[in-house]
Amino acid sequence: MATSIVNDFGGGTYTVAFDEDNIYTTVTDSGEEVEDWLDEIVRIHHRRLDHLIVGLDVEWRPASGFCAPGPVAVLQICIGRRCLVFQIIHADYVPDQLGDFLGDGRFTFVGVGISDDVDKLREHYELEVENAVDLRYLAAQTIGKPALRSTGLQGLVWEVMSVWMEKPHHVRVSAWDSRQLTLEQVMYACADPFASFEVGRSLYDDYE
Repeated sequence: MATSIVNDFGGGTYTVAFDEDNIYTTVTDSGEEVEDWLDEIVRIHHRRLDHLIVGLDVEWRPASGFCAPGPVAVLQICIGRRCLVFQIIHADYVPDQLGDFLGDGRFTFVGVGISDDVDKLREHYELEVENAVDLRYLAAQTIGKPALRSTGLQGLVWEVMSVWMEKPHHVRVSAWDSRQLTLEQVMYACADPFASFEVGRSLYDDYE
């Protein structure tokens, strides 16, 4: 689904292209940068905060051999054309503002299997997501296809947006706890919450 990526100015900001959409992505382990990103989101979307849809996803080092899965390493949030990739496992601190944002009942956080992500954020970082909606069940209800309850994000993107989303296995199971994410990882980390946001936005428009 992602077609290209550019590292803007050599820092932690990237432009990830999805066909005709450019997603401005911040990759950081800085609590202060997370606060700045959230401030910008609230400023941009201040007129729609009562019905804000937020794509949410997390990544962690998968289980291997005798090792259990690692804790959440990366938290991804996408709203509109802006995405945050927070390397929370390496964070200097996890800002209270992030907890306030995730716990704001005005916002609807959407994803596939999102309850597992919510549980992991609670277990590993004591972060509570107030209003989480699994897109599989929303799609099944809105479109009237019960089988969608058991599909994945790829299937939902195809069903709702008629776009085939690439999810390379070698990236999905890569070392998400690395300090320096690869460009492939950044693209993947941006793709999931962006796709969730777009599917969620479309479904809620249809639902209303």
